[in-house]
Amino acid sequence: MNTPAELRYSEEHEWVKEEGEKVRIGITDFAQSELGDIVFVELPEVGDEVTADEPFGSVESVKTVSELYAPISGKVVEVNEDLEDSPEFVNESPYEKAWMIIVEPSDSSELDNLMSAEDYVKMTSEE
Repeated sequence: MNTPAELRYSEEHEWVKEEGEKVRIGITDFAQSELGDIVFVELPEVGDEVTADEPFGSVESVKTVSELYAPISGKVVEVNEDLEDSPEFVNESPYEKAWMIIVEPSDSSELDNLMSAEDYVKMTSEE
């Protein structure tokens, strides 16, 4: 399982990459492997507000539909439109091609609630 050390992770299996004043969000390699082949991704619109620990979209696999939970609160400033036509990117490249949204955090201290890669690996190895 690929778990990049420079990212932060939520208990709901989202990853967060800090990029200056903004954060890029997607789902982890572990999450996509558990879900199976992703066939559809539903994401918010640019300008929408997301709230930490609340759903902001969903991914549909051949097995199930799973909600995506915002790891932090803020305003959506960019959405990965490529996932609309190529949801398989989530399986092929969860950290590069399949980022989902970029958010301008309303409270960057929420990042402190996220796990390190090491802690995330520990959590997923217990599931």
